[in-house]
Amino acid sequence: MLFKLTQKQGLQWIIISAIAFLAITLGLTLHRHFTFYSSYDQGIFNQVFWNGTQGNFFQSTLSSQLSTNVVHSGEVPKVNYHRLGQHFTPALLLWLPIYYIFPYPATLTVLQAIFITAAGLVLYALGRIYLEPAIAFLIAVSFYCANAVLGPSLANFHDISQIPLFIFSLLWAMEKRYWWLFGLLGIGTLAIREDSGITLFGVGVYLIASRRYPKIGLVVCSFSFLYIVALTNLIMPLFSDDVAKRFMLERFGQYAEGESASTLEIIWGMVSNPLRLAVELVTPVFDTIKYLLGQWLPLAFIPAVAPASWAIASFPLLKLFSGQGESVLVISLRYAMNVTPGIFYGAILWWAGQGFGNFNRQVADCQPRTLRPQFRRFWVFCMCLSLIFTITSNPSRTLYFLIPDSIQPWVYIPAPEQWQRVPQIRSLLNKIPSDASVSATTYLIPHVSSRREVIRLPALELENDAGNTISVDYIIADLWQLERYRAAFKLDRLRLESMTNLIEDVTSRNLYGVIGFNNGVILLQKGVDSDLKAIALWQNYLESINY
Repeated sequence: MLFKLTQKQGLQWIIISAIAFLAITLGLTLHRHFTFYSSYDQGIFNQVFWNGTQGNFFQSTLSSQLSTNVVHSGEVPKVNYHRLGQHFTPALLLWLPIYYIFPYPATLTVLQAIFITAAGLVLYALGRIYLEPAIAFLIAVSFYCANAVLGPSLANFHDISQIPLFIFSLLWAMEKRYWWLFGLLGIGTLAIREDSGITLFGVGVYLIASRRYPKIGLVVCSFSFLYIVALTNLIMPLFSDDVAKRFMLERFGQYAEGESASTLEIIWGMVSNPLRLAVELVTPVFDTIKYLLGQWLPLAFIPAVAPASWAIASFPLLKLFSGQGESVLVISLRYAMNVTPGIFYGAILWWAGQGFGNFNRQVADCQPRTLRPQFRRFWVFCMCLSLIFTITSNPSRTLYFLIPDSIQPWVYIPAPEQWQRVPQIRSLLNKIPSDASVSATTYLIPHVSSRREVIRLPALELENDAGNTISVDYIIADLWQLERYRAAFKLDRLRLESMTNLIEDVTSRNLYGVIGFNNGVILLQKGVDSDLKAIALWQNYLESINY
């Protein structure tokens, strides 16, 4: 018996699935945030939005702390640093009115869940253009089950979360021949991020290769390429040197020489040394294959034989596979979302009957494929397997209360234990004035980022609006978390040692006084004497962790 759904049933089931996805992802990510597991990027975007409501658009001391001027030249972070030099993201202005009404870090978490949920609904509408409700429904549910979608959905807010919604909507407009909407969404896609034009370029290649709309495809490819080149070589350098001196070298430095490289120099390095590029594309071999299988898994590996998937997704894949660093091949990280639109749209066209043998035929003239019960069961199995892989990977530690961070040695923090700490941390955060400058540990950054002057420990200095270098007014550090994780993670062990040495140094020199201590969380204020009870608690704690 074949799996059938009426049009009404298909719409009902996809709405139910979307609500379930929204409820689960929103519940988990809000739980992550309010139990102090959202981290640095959440703080960066929140500060960018908060500064936007104050008229200081795209400025961030937290982004400045990651800039080449700070990382490589040893300068102090600046409050008027424009993040557009690192990532060009004007599309964020679309959501600024919402943040203005609800000016909280958690608002960004809600927005991200809505973006991705809405993308699944648009994907269903896109599938229904050619497919019966049952197959369109399974494709949309596969999107919600994909590790490359669910993993980044459970992370900090990130600009790439807008990509699936914009690209699926653009493809839907193309299928409906709403060219004015197609153009607006194309411009909107480019505004999401400086590299989002790579995914749009893939759409243009598909339109040319399939001969559906070759002239429009040529315009899309040309405009996307020229936009990326002009943006990264002419516009972004007006704000900072981060593209040439940091991001290009960190990700693609193997194709360049010297201490800086433009995108054109990187492209030339790839073209002039094809052997090196070929090696980079396939190595490490096992991780590359595993990444592709992870992208294909929720769709039962159909994208592997779908020509449209290869046409569109090849270009964001090329960017990932040609880069260096461990993060590029982690499917649960945000970069994977650049690949998913092409993967899923190609699956739609494959089920509509398009294959390598008839790639140049109009999709409407192809014979749709039939979903057999055996394959449907295999497809559902693949979706479940994708969910299992996502859960066990514990993306962004969102499932810390379910999945241990380490088995040997055992590192696990139950939800009740972490929730007991929430009021303890809040009691110290509430002592910090809203207009004071702050330096905080990573997981406290989002909760103090709605201010002009905030940086991450161990940094203590920044440049204010007057151009003066100042020391922050307050220091707040969650040492308990570092203490719990140090047994299994060397970096946390080193950070704990660094933080305790820093606190001992600034208090011994009377630069800061300890004004609050509660269960491993310490609060210091500049230029005051330490509270006797708080300093005693700190000394006892210090002795207990230095055993």
